[in-house]
Amino acid sequence: MLQKKIRAIAFICASLPIMSFIVGINPAQAHHPLGGRTPATFIEGFLSGLGHPIIGLDHFAFVVAIGLIAVLTAKRGLLLPITFSLATALGTVIHLSSIDLPAPELIISVSVFTIGLALAMNRQFNLLLLILLGAIAGLFHGYAYGESIFGAETTPVAAYLLGFASIQILISAISFYVGKLAVNQVNDSSSLYLRFAGFTIAGIGLTFLSNAILG
Repeated sequence: MLQKKIRAIAFICASLPIMSFIVGINPAQAHHPLGGRTPATFIEGFLSGLGHPIIGLDHFAFVVAIGLIAVLTAKRGLLLPITFSLATALGTVIHLSSIDLPAPELIISVSVFTIGLALAMNRQFNLLLLILLGAIAGLFHGYAYGESIFGAETTPVAAYLLGFASIQILISAISFYVGKLAVNQVNDSSSLYLRFAGFTIAGIGLTFLSNAILG
């Protein structure tokens, strides 16, 4: 029992310095996992899709947060990350269709800050409201994903969509189950760790928001 508590707490805390380390990556690389080269094969498209939500700190922080905040919903919390991932796929298609969305980087930063702040509040939220807001955020995150696949053929595009949808669901599902384990096992102390994670993610969002505003 004690070991489970320690593992639950350690995972949440350990994810924070990992995210801090990722922030050192060049922002341009966050939208070009293959170093700026457009994927040309299924494998390249799939690997690029797997990498994009991880090497982009703003995207990674949001995916982790959406899994953690799903713990604070009453039931069916995993619908939230699934809906978000589907919305990101739609956002990518919107980009590939040459349809412009307004101020994507600004809105992505606001979404990271907002979900971090909501997580830090440690309140139970309405699932339908979170799904709606998560879907809107997903459109803009997915729109940013579309930058690195723009101009590619159908096969790598399909693989790219599959890759980033899969890794997002995996990361958010792990966050959800670990967060749920922490809540169930750590009891009174669980809210402290979830709130700490929320404030850290909000700080990441605020950093990106400042960069988006100040250039």
